[in-house]
Amino acid sequence: MTGRAGPGSRSPALLRRLPGCAPPRSCPVIPSLPRSGCLSVRPPPGSPSLAAGTAAVSLSPSAGMPGPLPPTQLYASERVVVLVSCVLSFLGSSLLVCTHALWPELRTRPRQLLLYLSLADLLSALSYFYGVLQDFDRTSWDCVLQGALSTFSNTSSFFWTMAIALYLYITIVRGSPTGTGLLCCFHAVSWGVPLGITVAAVALRKIGYDASNVSVGWCWVNLDAEDRVLWMLLAGKVWEILAYVTLPVLYILIKKHINRAHADLSEYRPILSRAPALQPRTSVADKKLILIPIIFIILRIWSTVRFVLTLCNSPAVQNSVLVVLHGIGNTFQGGANCIMFVLCTRVVRTRLFSSICCCCYDELDWPLQRSNSSWQRPEPHKDKDVPGPERTKPLLSST
Repeated sequence: MTGRAGPGSRSPALLRRLPGCAPPRSCPVIPSLPRSGCLSVRPPPGSPSLAAGTAAVSLSPSAGMPGPLPPTQLYASERVVVLVSCVLSFLGSSLLVCTHALWPELRTRPRQLLLYLSLADLLSALSYFYGVLQDFDRTSWDCVLQGALSTFSNTSSFFWTMAIALYLYITIVRGSPTGTGLLCCFHAVSWGVPLGITVAAVALRKIGYDASNVSVGWCWVNLDAEDRVLWMLLAGKVWEILAYVTLPVLYILIKKHINRAHADLSEYRPILSRAPALQPRTSVADKKLILIPIIFIILRIWSTVRFVLTLCNSPAVQNSVLVVLHGIGNTFQGGANCIMFVLCTRVVRTRLFSSICCCCYDELDWPLQRSNSSWQRPEPHKDKDVPGPERTKPLLSST
């Protein structure tokens, strides 16, 4: 005696004979991919239809994962802003180099370190300017050259910034004398390590087009490289993140030491009120150099933000505000240092403006003296209020 079969026990042959039912072959049995308008039937495991359905569908390991971001499009206004920042940084770095070369009175050890930082920023501004001007869309020989120069100069700027903070910590907090040995160590690390990384990256063909997702038009690490994240870290980001941690710690220790020294000195001010003014242990230039890490973090943080967004494959990396801030932050380091240590430093500012005014006065006064020389002999200029070189030298030595 045979029992009545239920609806779920109908065989495929019976379904083919029923009117209005299509053969099961027209509706592939894929439980996770239902098809609209078809009845999905789940056969028992091991049936031929399940094997055929699963064999017909191949799921790649990257299924469901987001694809790479498209290249970031740079607008003309964004490029103009970044190019202006490059020009200002170039002029600021050049002015710092010129003041160090023209006026020996300003050649202190802190400003000597600032000179090397300005040289790195000068080369960085030039390479970034060319990259933004070209706005590369593929890897080429000039793209690799520009990427190598910017990688070397940018990484060197990180090392010199940390070297300045370390020098201030050693001299102000520790009170240890610094000689040529420490300076040679700074040169070996701040120039040698970036050069080695850049040569290795170029030799292994890791420098190239990066679709402006981790840059603003210039070339850096090639996004086609399989180990691109590793080379992004080695070519700048790991040193940048290390500077974010190291510089605030050194800055806080220096600031605490200065405040403690001022507090100790305030206890003896009544006793020393009639004594001659004591020479401060640190000059104003040394204290101003403390602000370099703060400027560094404010300018560089946007580059790190876009780097993290690129790793997360977030479309926010193409935000116009972030792109402009990234471009200004990577290119304006030399301009910020010029504002702080030339325009905001009284001695350098006075000497600079005096030189400019004297040049303008000589150019305007020379034709007048030439026209009057035929009927009046010019008398030597005497002004007791104008200090001579001997009186100016002590002023220039202070800051």
